[in-house]
This record gives sequence, structure tokens and C-alpha cells, in this order.
Amino acid sequence: MSEAQREKHEAILDSAFEIFGKKGFYDTKISDITEHAGIAKGTMYLYFKSKEELFSAVTRRDWEGFLRELNYQIKHADGLPGKLQKIAEHHLVYYYERKAHTKLFFHAPNNDPELMRMMHGFLSRYMAAVQGVLEEAGMPDPDFYAKAYIGMLDRLKMDILFEGTFTREELEKRVRQTVCLFLQGSERELND
Repeated sequence: MSEAQREKHEAILDSAFEIFGKKGFYDTKISDITEHAGIAKGTMYLYFKSKEELFSAVTRRDWEGFLRELNYQIKHADGLPGKLQKIAEHHLVYYYERKAHTKLFFHAPNNDPELMRMMHGFLSRYMAAVQGVLEEAGMPDPDFYAKAYIGMLDRLKMDILFEGTFTREELEKRVRQTVCLFLQGSERELND
């Protein structure tokens, strides 16, 4: 792919992210995306065969960026509390920065087997990253605790996405509270 083609490809993905995020998969028309990107409808089909394929590409790019940044944050944090802090910050900031694009998460094509496979792969890689942090710290049953920690964060993401008044200060407070609750609640298990 040439540089010009790469730029056009990224412009399409950027526009699709915006439109899918605001309208959802089912209410978005290809013409909405191409108009936003400033390209002809036929040009889009040179890059993506269908709306489903485009949605998958947008999602894949977003999730790959999420995982890349998560791994970087974990690698550059010290100790279990520091790593848990970075995981929580990353998870919640991700949704905070996308709160104007909630339909990207809740109005997606749920009957697309490729998207479901991608989602499973993303969730498995995310779980493995958190589980690795817990294993490294010597926590018993790291699979269970990774699911519990991510579950706590996922519940908080709902507040971020659906409470119009959720602030950055509230996010930072929730990060601290989540890490504290998780460590204090699981500390007994470490000592048993």
C-alpha cells in the first residue's frame, strides 16, 4: 500500500469511527462515512468490501491500540499496586475518551462471526495481560482475580458512558478506590 493509499485508508477508518460511534452500526450508511471522509462511495469499496468489514477494521484498530498501550503501561509500572493503578487508569480513560462514541460499543453487529472471534481474541489478550500481572505478584487463582478486577472496571465504565456529569476527577477517584478495594479485599487470600 502506498503512502497515499495508507492515508486514505486511515481517513476512512477515522471517519467510520466517528460515524459508527455517534449513530451505531445499523443506523450508519456507507454514504455517511464517505461524505465525512471526503471520498467517493466507490473508493471506500476499494478498501473495504462491506460495512461489516469496515466496522471490524475500526474495532480491530481501536482494540490493538488499547492492548499496545496497556502493555506499555504495565511494563513501565512498579509493583502490584502500581500495575493495577495503570490498568485501571488505562481502562477507564479509554472509555472516558470515547464517551461521545457509545454507540460504537452498544450498537454493533452482533451476528457477525468475524467480529465475535475478534472480540473473543481481544478479551483473551486483555485477560492474559491482567492475569500475568497477578501471577507475577504471586496472587493465588490469578484467572479468577483478573476476571474480578476487569469486572469491577467494566461496571465503572458504564457510569462513564451513561452519566453525563462524570468528570476526569471522578475517574481518578474511582481508579484509586478500585485499586484499594481490590488489594484490601484480596489481601486476606494472599495471607491464607
